[in-house]
Amino acid sequence: MNSPAFQLPPFEFASRRAPALGRGGMAAATQTLAVAAGLKVMEQGGNAADAAVAVAAAMNVTEPCSTGLGGDAFCLYYEAATRRVFALNGSGRAPAALTLERLQREGYGNELPPFHAYTITVPGACAAWCDTVERFGRLSMAQVLAPAHRLAEEGFPVGPLTSLAWKGAAAGQLRQAVNGVEMTLDGRGPEAGEIWRNPGLARAFEQIAAGEKKAFYEGPIARAIVEVVREAGGCMTEADLANHHSTWEEPARVRYRDLHIWECPPNGQGITALMALNILSGLDLAGLPPLSAERLHLIIEALRLAFADAHYYVADPVFRAIPLADLLSQEYAAERRKLINPRRANPAVRHGTPQASSDTVYFSVVDGEGNACSFINSNYMGFGTGIVPRGWGFTLQNRGHNFSLQPGHPNQLEPGKRPYHTIIPAMATRAADETLFASFGVMGGFMQPQGHVQVAVALADDHLDPQSALDRPRLCLAADQMKDGGSTTRVSIEEGIPDSTLAALAEMGHTPVRVSGMGRMLFGRGQVIYRDPTSGVLWGGSDPRGDGCAMSLF
Repeated sequence: MNSPAFQLPPFEFASRRAPALGRGGMAAATQTLAVAAGLKVMEQGGNAADAAVAVAAAMNVTEPCSTGLGGDAFCLYYEAATRRVFALNGSGRAPAALTLERLQREGYGNELPPFHAYTITVPGACAAWCDTVERFGRLSMAQVLAPAHRLAEEGFPVGPLTSLAWKGAAAGQLRQAVNGVEMTLDGRGPEAGEIWRNPGLARAFEQIAAGEKKAFYEGPIARAIVEVVREAGGCMTEADLANHHSTWEEPARVRYRDLHIWECPPNGQGITALMALNILSGLDLAGLPPLSAERLHLIIEALRLAFADAHYYVADPVFRAIPLADLLSQEYAAERRKLINPRRANPAVRHGTPQASSDTVYFSVVDGEGNACSFINSNYMGFGTGIVPRGWGFTLQNRGHNFSLQPGHPNQLEPGKRPYHTIIPAMATRAADETLFASFGVMGGFMQPQGHVQVAVALADDHLDPQSALDRPRLCLAADQMKDGGSTTRVSIEEGIPDSTLAALAEMGHTPVRVSGMGRMLFGRGQVIYRDPTSGVLWGGSDPRGDGCAMSLF
């Protein structure tokens, strides 16, 4: 071991983080070296698309316990010249041979084990990277991947919070997974400051730099994926990989105050944030103290209603029609808003019926011209399944765990289907002229739409700078509140929210649970870059719950 034995301080957020400011382009991510990779690519003439993919690849090296080539990706791209937002769905599909009948024959009941090979859907990240650069970028994939290749080949010092997550996975998830030991140092996770090298991942980057996405979905990498999946008990084939493609989608949006908030449409859960914001748009949050029980109660109730709808309606739209326009209409929001009692919790909510008139890394990049890329890349549960294609230095995701095994459910497992997806990037434009307001997001499973709502409220209602918006303590609904008909009242409340607020929430019928220390990672890790419409000055913030930063070029 070659790192000092520093002790991690508690998550008290006692020191002040100032927002980063600049004009020449900015990147914000949970890993400082990934931010440096994005800035380097912009210095070489790349734009926001090139830099975002450079950050994504560097995050695969520096935070593999959250993201990588074996996972999926989504992005929103703001094109300054046209003032338009584009959405890329880079999620993969279930293998053609994976059916409910097969699982029933093999004795699986209501849910797959979280790290089983059957939870591996086709990894969509590589295609998403290549498609983003191909459509909007200016550089070659070789140029874009060069910083990440160097990090993988030469090694880098592991961050403190990354080390914490990595060591936990090495003791469990990776130890149990086929070839998971490849992502450890003799069976353990690296210490903070210890150098980690990944020559296998460097080789993968070389292949992709030369052959782009075909090098991943056909050839030796694809064969290694199929071999290890089958060894682990799965049924993915080379044809499943070769048939994969990303899709460009029409992004979803709602108006919140003077902004348009943008999300990727289903199969992602971004509409959860939009539905909650639509409900809150008819309430005077600005007139309530930010950390008061009165305001947090309204946010909790709006999120409960939004999650009830999301869990019923969000699925792969290729397999099921989704009444998206109606779910995001002001009329439907008004009907759902009527279900909120301003003085009492109502946890037993159900999905509505609109009337037809139908563990992850998040990072943000804005270039000097005002183009923005809001990007998210994930393995799902930490290292995903923890299963590693031999010799290639990345793990395979477990996104398929989000399929329902209930026949007839909108999100039921079907061959070639994309599952309900938790990862969501966001974007905000000014409703008056569609100039870029901010590229933002918060990662963290089902915390993500909750984080989006709380950050959007901080920016739009309270006019906080990006860093202050991310520093503000958050709340998180318990997972079982997010399902249709869930009846739990438990809400996690981050350290920093006053005790008096917890007491008042309890009186309203909530069950607030204080979360402090390293447990605060529950509340996600966000990044925000704001752009001043007159000066072009960029204001960046990076979540104190992560190892990263926001930095700008001159």
